[in-house]
Amino acid sequence: MKFGIIVFPGSNCDHDCYHVVKHVFNQEAEYVWHKETSLKGLDCLILPGGFSYGDYLRTGAIACCSPVMSEVVSFAGKGGLVLGICNGFQILTEAGLLPGVLMRNRDLKFICKDTFVRVDNDSTVFTGRYGKAEAIKVPIAHADGNYFADKEAIDALEGSGRVVFRYSTAAGEVTPEANPNGSVNNIAGIINEKGNVLGMMPHPERAAEQALGSIDGRGLFESIIEGFAGQ
Repeated sequence: MKFGIIVFPGSNCDHDCYHVVKHVFNQEAEYVWHKETSLKGLDCLILPGGFSYGDYLRTGAIACCSPVMSEVVSFAGKGGLVLGICNGFQILTEAGLLPGVLMRNRDLKFICKDTFVRVDNDSTVFTGRYGKAEAIKVPIAHADGNYFADKEAIDALEGSGRVVFRYSTAAGEVTPEANPNGSVNNIAGIINEKGNVLGMMPHPERAAEQALGSIDGRGLFESIIEGFAGQ
């Protein structure tokens, strides 16, 4: 399986993602510069975390206009797997590949800490290695992780099982206290209607090796790799 890690000016988690897929899971991987106009030969795209274009205007608002994004949209439209992490999630919403928007955190502060998220949908290509309602420990690092969408969009997400991850306690309880940023319904990650585009604020690539304090993020990458191999 070959991963492409999209690199924008200001990306800073691209090397983390490359390391995990290349050196932890022994998959092919390459960096894709934001001016690239071809994604030929790639099986899964990762839009990593960071501060693309300095997060001017709105987070992801400039990056979504990069030349590569038209190819990302086309790739997703053909069923290609796309994973947006943190800033990558913000870019996917700005590009219209996922509904909603990521706003400033409720307390208007940058948050960098370990959190627990509950797996609310374990039947996606991204979550097959997890159990239903399993709580996993993954870090967050963002100032704009407060997910919001109008009632119609939220109802559609909830009604179709497209809320994949939700902030929770270590026991998997979804409570206001477990919500670090004010996201509607404690939403931490969502998927598109086709099920091939996932956006999430937590960083699974920073929870894929024991030296980092958690390996709970491994299941996401294992799910992608095994799901692709089973096609």
